[in-house]
Amino acid sequence: MRHSFVSLLSDHGIPLERIAQLVGHTSRTPTEAVYRKQLRPVITEGAEAMDVIFAQRRGATACEA
Repeated sequence: MRHSFVSLLSDHGIPLERIAQLVGHTSRTPTEAVYRKQLRPVITEGAEAMDVIFAQRRGATACEA
């Protein structure tokens, strides 16, 4: 239930600090460690970074061809 709770809050844009408070953690660090897979912003940021990296590579390849 806690994983679902964290996942739903994260999906709706609730800040990590607030989620940590709601699940009873004193800081965001244990929340990040335990619920890393449920935290949408972290996953989204990683996916967006990879999109930028690969878009740059495709652009470099297209220019070189």
